[in-house]
Amino acid sequence: MKNRAWACVELSDDLSGLQRVDWPLPALGPQDVQLRVRAAALNFPDLLMTQGKYQHRPPLPFVAGMECAGEVQSVGAQVSRWRPGDRVCFNAHGGAFTEHLVAPESALRPVPPGFDYAEGAAYGVTAMTAWVALVRRGALQRGETLLVHGASGGTGVAAVQLGHHLGATVIATASSLHKLQAAHAAGADHLLQVHEGAAGLAGEVKRLTDGRGADVVFDPVGGDLFDASVHCMAWGGRLLVIGFAGGRIATLPSNLALIKGFSVVGVRAGEYGRRDPARGEENRRAVEALAAQGLFRPTIGARFAFEQAREAYRALAARQVAGKIVLQM
Repeated sequence: MKNRAWACVELSDDLSGLQRVDWPLPALGPQDVQLRVRAAALNFPDLLMTQGKYQHRPPLPFVAGMECAGEVQSVGAQVSRWRPGDRVCFNAHGGAFTEHLVAPESALRPVPPGFDYAEGAAYGVTAMTAWVALVRRGALQRGETLLVHGASGGTGVAAVQLGHHLGATVIATASSLHKLQAAHAAGADHLLQVHEGAAGLAGEVKRLTDGRGADVVFDPVGGDLFDASVHCMAWGGRLLVIGFAGGRIATLPSNLALIKGFSVVGVRAGEYGRRDPARGEENRRAVEALAAQGLFRPTIGARFAFEQAREAYRALAARQVAGKIVLQM
C-alpha cells in the first residue's frame, strides 16, 4: 500500500528537513490496529522536534506529528475493543502525519461523541496537559483563582475549559483582543491583553483578585510572563511550568518564592503517565469521560491540506492562529 507521510529526515531551523515521503506500513500484529487517518493536529513540540530542541529526540528519520484521528480499517487477531469503521484518536511522540497508521490497540481511544475528525485529532494532547497540570500537579480547588497564559492556544483553551469546569475564577491572557475571544468562549471570567514585556500584568491580576494574587498559574509561554507571574502569586500558590513558547527560559529570584510561600511546579503530562502507568491510565479515563460530556472541545483556528504541512508549521511558529492547527486528508 502506498502511504504518504511527512517525515523529519534531518534537523533544521527552517523546516527544510521536513519532507513528504512514501513511508512503509509495518505488518499488522495480533494486537495492532490499522487506521486511515482523516485529520492530524499540530502541537508546539512538533516544531521543536524538527529542530532537535525538544526533550524527546527520536532517531532520524521519523514521521512527524503527535496526534491524529481516523477510522479503523483492519484489526489484528487478538484485538477486542475496535472494529473496522470505528472512529478513533491516536496520540504519541510521533507517527501521526501519515495517510495510514498501524498502532497498538492500547494506543487508541474513541473520538468523543459529537466531535468531527479534526476535533478528535486536536483535543488529546492539550486536554491531557491541562488535566495533569491543574488536577495532578496544581491541585486546583473550587473558588481559587487560575491565571492562564497563552490562553488562545490549544493548551491554553483546554486549561481555561478545565479551570472553569472545576469552579475556579479564570483570568486569561493573550497577545491580542482577537485571540482572547477564544478564551472567552472557553469560559474565562477575565481577559487581559499582554503588552510588550508583560508591562502592568501583575498589577492587573492583583486588581482583579483584591490584592491577593493568583492561586495557580498555567504558563506554557515563559519569559516575560513567567517574570510577571512571580510578582502576582497568592500565598501558597502554584506556578505551573508547561513550556517556553515565548522562546526565553526564565529564571526565578528564589527570595520571592520564600516570601510568598509559592511553589514552582514542572508539568510533563506524557512523562507523568510513563513514570506512573496506573495514574496515567486514570488520567486517560478521566479525560475521555470529560470529553464525552462535551468538555475539551477544541477551537480549530486553521485547517490546512495534508500537502500544506510546511505552511501549517510556519503558522504555528509565527503564533498566528488562535486555537489548534489541523491537517486534513
